[in-house]
Amino acid sequence: MSKKNNNGSKPTKEFVFQKKNYLFLFIGIAFIALGFILMSGGGSDDPEVFNPEIYNFRRIRLAPTLILIGLGIQVYAILLNPNKKNKE
Repeated sequence: MSKKNNNGSKPTKEFVFQKKNYLFLFIGIAFIALGFILMSGGGSDDPEVFNPEIYNFRRIRLAPTLILIGLGIQVYAILLNPNKKNKE
């Protein structure tokens, strides 16, 4: 009815990701976390007073760019195949 393993050995289990994948995943997480940290703050203590600090370069350009770079690194880490051999 069911097929049995002819050689009698158990199939080996392999992880999907290797050490290199996890390294890039953690680097991507660090970029994303840094982007959100740089984006925080800038509010005013008094809601009646406008604080132009919320529109500075760090919050409008730098932080979202770091977050997008971090997301790109995450995609690269997922698609990375560390077992791929060079043709040399």
